[in-house]
Amino acid sequence: MRFSILRSSIFAAGALALALTTTTAIQAPKAHAAAAAAQAANPFESEIVAFEEADKKQMPAAGGVLFYGSSSFKTWDLEENFPKRGYINRGFGGSTMADAVYYAERAVVKYKPRLVVLYEGDNDVNAGVPAETIVAQLDKFVRILHAKSPQTKVVFVAIKPSIARWSLVDRVRGANEQVKDYINRNENIAYVDADYVFMGWDHKPRPELYDPKGLLHPSAEGKKIWAAMLEPWLKDPSMKTASK
Repeated sequence: MRFSILRSSIFAAGALALALTTTTAIQAPKAHAAAAAAQAANPFESEIVAFEEADKKQMPAAGGVLFYGSSSFKTWDLEENFPKRGYINRGFGGSTMADAVYYAERAVVKYKPRLVVLYEGDNDVNAGVPAETIVAQLDKFVRILHAKSPQTKVVFVAIKPSIARWSLVDRVRGANEQVKDYINRNENIAYVDADYVFMGWDHKPRPELYDPKGLLHPSAEGKKIWAAMLEPWLKDPSMKTASK
């Protein structure tokens, strides 16, 4: 009888151990699958996590200037044009205005910046997103930011026409016009018209202002133009009225 009880106990323990092992084995791929699904739904998650890891090592001081947006900002080494100013670059590749909204809390709001320089809309236009939707997402971003930091100013850099996407130039300019109309109706946000400064005498993009790798992002010369246009706002972001 005692042997039967002992054997039953050993069997039960073994069954429990097997069940726990099996459960763990099942949970592991489920966890990986969940992580993969999250990455697929939010393809820029790894870049945002990388920002968060960098912040753990050294958190930028509050009250600074933050550049936020798509790969045209991601590829910009701010030290080249704004040395020793400590500006924060939170550009992440291929993003849209909706992505900027999605990550606003984690990649903008938490830094409590005095000024946000925003570049989005380029990839929206390329993906066929209507101008009205771009403006609606911009409004969401501004509302999220100002809910926590009402005095933070925003400078929107106009969507640039590029050699790579020249066929979309009319849609780019249409979106810029609607963004500008929205900005002119709101406080604490300005519009920097960086469109025609990239054009040559033939009213087409000047090749030297675009990165030869893809002809989409500004070259070093193109970024100098951006920097020069932004300089007044970076020095004095009071912006009681939006720029026309």
